[in-house]
Amino acid sequence: MNLSELLEKRSASHSDKKFLLFERQPHTGVDGVEAAPPFRLSLTYAEFNDRVNQSCHYLASLGLREGDVFNLHLPNCVGFVVLWFAAARLGAAIMPTNVLASAEEMAYLLGHSESKISFTTRSHFNTLEHCREKLDRMEQVICCDPYSNDPNPDAFEAKVTEFSDHPFTCPAKPRDLAAIMYTSGTTSKPKGVMVTHANYIKAGQTVADAIELTTDDRQFVVLPLFHGNAQYYSTMSALLTGASIALMDRFSASRYFDKCIEYECTVASLFAAPMRMILAQPSREEHRDNVLRVVIYAQNITRQQMENWHERFDAPLSQLWGMTETMGPPLMNPLHAERRNWTVGKPVGGYEVRLVNPDGSEVPVGQPGEIAVKGIPGETIMDGYFKNEQATRETIRGNWLYSGDNAVQDDQGYFRFVDRVKDMIKRSGENVSAGEVESVLLQHSAVFECAVIGLPDEMRDEQIVGVVVLHKGSHVNEADLIAFCAQTLAAFRVPQQIVFETTLPKTSVGKIQKHLIRARLIDNIA
Repeated sequence: MNLSELLEKRSASHSDKKFLLFERQPHTGVDGVEAAPPFRLSLTYAEFNDRVNQSCHYLASLGLREGDVFNLHLPNCVGFVVLWFAAARLGAAIMPTNVLASAEEMAYLLGHSESKISFTTRSHFNTLEHCREKLDRMEQVICCDPYSNDPNPDAFEAKVTEFSDHPFTCPAKPRDLAAIMYTSGTTSKPKGVMVTHANYIKAGQTVADAIELTTDDRQFVVLPLFHGNAQYYSTMSALLTGASIALMDRFSASRYFDKCIEYECTVASLFAAPMRMILAQPSREEHRDNVLRVVIYAQNITRQQMENWHERFDAPLSQLWGMTETMGPPLMNPLHAERRNWTVGKPVGGYEVRLVNPDGSEVPVGQPGEIAVKGIPGETIMDGYFKNEQATRETIRGNWLYSGDNAVQDDQGYFRFVDRVKDMIKRSGENVSAGEVESVLLQHSAVFECAVIGLPDEMRDEQIVGVVVLHKGSHVNEADLIAFCAQTLAAFRVPQQIVFETTLPKTSVGKIQKHLIRARLIDNIA
């Protein structure tokens, strides 16, 4: 099936069942004045399908055709999900972007993706319009801002109601392009992951099968829709099984469990950074009254944080590993067998995973190697990088996708994430995993989060620098943290320097942007 056929099928079989429950949470400006009122909307499968049909006719009236690409520069909202599936039904593709992206970043992404139209909010309209004026293929910027006190009659929400909900026939084949998902660049420009209709379905099916999702489940979605996690793992798994999603406009640590309980959510997906933010909130006994049966998450938290989570929320965790490029998560802790959440679990969803040396040979059990995932481009793994054949060849070799992530497999088949291949530090001829040093620093009671960076050292290749954010009210000095690391780590792995910061730069899904930290530290040295 393509995405449109899947939605039609689900709309026919679950027409009156709730599919999408959306809430725009109360929001206040810097002056404490409410910037916009709360907003709620719920749609059944049939109502959602009708909106998608209306949107297809509207998009066609704008001149969008099969094979075209358009941009969604939007926060979490109903319009994002409707336009995503309208694009699929039209045979077009979406190119979602982070609403915090700079004008320079947006100009590159819009130009490289050959986007014809951008849907954005009023607050970002002028920035996108300025980009449009510089791009030959960019035709129009359209407001998609349903929560304004002064509705724009030319906005998407107002215009789409003028069109019929008569079924719109989808021309797309399963291997056709449905989205271009740009991964964040570090030392080079972002790469556009080509996601097909079949890719989306594979991603959702992998998660649905792994956590045994049913029509009675409800996914709690707080991560941004422009990222693969909320699309692949949450929305697609719900659609495939006839489940529902409770979509929040943004992540709120203070409201997380209140909303999860209010919407009776049974499944959730998170990253380590927002989990730490939730744990930093005051403990409340009523938060144990949630009905979550599993919280899938990516990126390591400490064992102490895992214990605190279980004590406070009684919401079972399951760590996984996946990438935008792999579609579904190839590795995940099992639902019923032993969960070792200090690892990223075992292969799921029919994925074949191995750990390899730089020459492609498989490493022995217990030795670190790069995670390689076997798959079929355009079906079980990405179709490639958009307009970047060299990067595609470097990443997909003989149907194996080389991830750039290092892991170790134990003798019972569990994989433990080690670090990014490019995040290894060379110290006096020895390879040091930044992640290993970070895991030790995070065990100190005063440390909230940290990043370990390798900086140039004329004598010993690189010096190891720990960049640390402390818990509020906690105090510890540089010498004490270095001594703490020395109790556990070999001498060549112990940081030579500790830098204290109040915050660390992160991506939209909480990944620490080490390249920005490294650049700032190098500038300070210069």
